[in-house]
Amino acid sequence: MREVIRIDHQDLSFNIRGETPGMAYVARALSPEVSPNMGIGFARWEGAEVEWTVLYDEVIFVIEGCFELTANGQKHEVRPGQMLWIPEGTALTYAGHALFGYVVHPGNWKALHGLT
Repeated sequence: MREVIRIDHQDLSFNIRGETPGMAYVARALSPEVSPNMGIGFARWEGAEVEWTVLYDEVIFVIEGCFELTANGQKHEVRPGQMLWIPEGTALTYAGHALFGYVVHPGNWKALHGLT
């Protein structure tokens, strides 16, 4: 039987994402080895703007600050206590100043798309 895992964002190693004027940091909290079904982590956006087309379904939930996401010509401002669901294939820009959590499905999306 597998055990319950407690994860604190302060214990994770954050990696820089994007080449932008601001900074963006992302830390995967659950590896595909723990769950190939879900990818879970934390991110901190400090003014970065990162363009991406998601290769998975994603949920973003804001813990502090204001996260901004632009997709299909619409800008979404997401604040603490709010979340976004983003369907696979969405071309978007992540931006803002926020600490947020994310969940992606499938968790092994990199392997499925030949990116590992």
